[in-house]
Amino acid sequence: MSITSPLNRRSVFSLLAAGAVLPFPAFAQFRVEVSGVGMTQLPIAIAPFKGEAQSPQKIGSIVKADLERSGMFRTVDAMGVVADENTRPDLASWRQKGADAMVTGSVSPLADGRFEVRLRLWDVVREQDLGGQSYTVAKADLRLASHRVSDFVYEKLTGEKGIFSTRIAYVTKAGQRYTLWVADSDGESAQSALASSEPIISPAWSPNGAQLAYVSFESRKPVIYSHEVATGKRRLLANFRGSNSAPAWSPDGSQMVATLSQAGGSQLYALPLNGGEPKRLTQTSSIDTEPAFSPDGRSIYFVSDRGGSPQIYRMSPAGGNADRVTFTGNYNISPALSPDGRWLAFVSRIGGAFKLHVMELASGATTAITDTSADESPSFAPNSRLIVYATQQQGKEALMTTTLDGKIKARLSGAGGDIREPDWGPFQR
Repeated sequence: MSITSPLNRRSVFSLLAAGAVLPFPAFAQFRVEVSGVGMTQLPIAIAPFKGEAQSPQKIGSIVKADLERSGMFRTVDAMGVVADENTRPDLASWRQKGADAMVTGSVSPLADGRFEVRLRLWDVVREQDLGGQSYTVAKADLRLASHRVSDFVYEKLTGEKGIFSTRIAYVTKAGQRYTLWVADSDGESAQSALASSEPIISPAWSPNGAQLAYVSFESRKPVIYSHEVATGKRRLLANFRGSNSAPAWSPDGSQMVATLSQAGGSQLYALPLNGGEPKRLTQTSSIDTEPAFSPDGRSIYFVSDRGGSPQIYRMSPAGGNADRVTFTGNYNISPALSPDGRWLAFVSRIGGAFKLHVMELASGATTAITDTSADESPSFAPNSRLIVYATQQQGKEALMTTTLDGKIKARLSGAGGDIREPDWGPFQR
């Protein structure tokens, strides 16, 4: 029986077929296109930052794209406005234009080559100054400073922490070269973490964001490594007999669960990261793979075909009996848990199409949130408000973000390139 999605690379089903990793060219620059209409969006005016015409990065444009992509905001045109953090705008006129909030600021070069980014946030309705921030950064970090501006605005206006200064990881292939990238949450400023002539798949961030686990085929079979993002140092985690695939970190970072075939079949094992032998968690003749911890560490979700077709199950981290979680459709894979523990994202095959679904775990209510047909590898933002996933649009592979209701989607794309297997990193610590 074949239970392989043509696109899904996180599944051991693909790993067991050594040639299942398809080619896709690399690129590192993206364009954000927001489509859809949210139900409750706060209207905000973001004035061009004073001095940004001479800046290597257009701060106001980056902040605008961040806030729109979140689904929580819609922007009111502020082009032509000249205002910085020291200028009090005519808030009454902005209220007449439909804005509830406004951002002003400046970016200035310093004598040592760095830049200073300043912002001020205004409550237009109440005509109140909501405070400001300043960031002094190297030229290379201007985009990061822009994302921090977005984080400040988002948290002040929603009460929740912003995710714009977090990072994503993904994989590309150009010719015979595979590359593991680390990029901003909007896909920009991508940096190569690892390159190889053999496939690299299944990147997975550690809970503290310092490491990436991944599967490499450089030994002509799947082997799991961890990679320190800051230093590039890597460590061998699993190279047992047979295949070693689908790594998933425990929330406390003390262990990893992965799919090993050392006993013949593909089963889940716990791997202590401080050394020691792997502990087998599942005892079936089926394929058990794609483990994902619940955020409280009390459950492991995984995919198994023990019932005849791939479905998502849940069990204790100690192993033992498993309960089936998905019942809609006969092919459900790639579980991802939201950090707040409320939602399960997964991919379901519906009439030959692979579509991203979201389940509310408390009720079991499940919704398909995309109209594409080749979705794969969902991963939640650390605030549980967005999902990043890979898909196909107009015959090309693309990286997308979506709100949980599917109403606001943003495409992260670049000319002539395709990307795969995104994983959204945690909040920076």
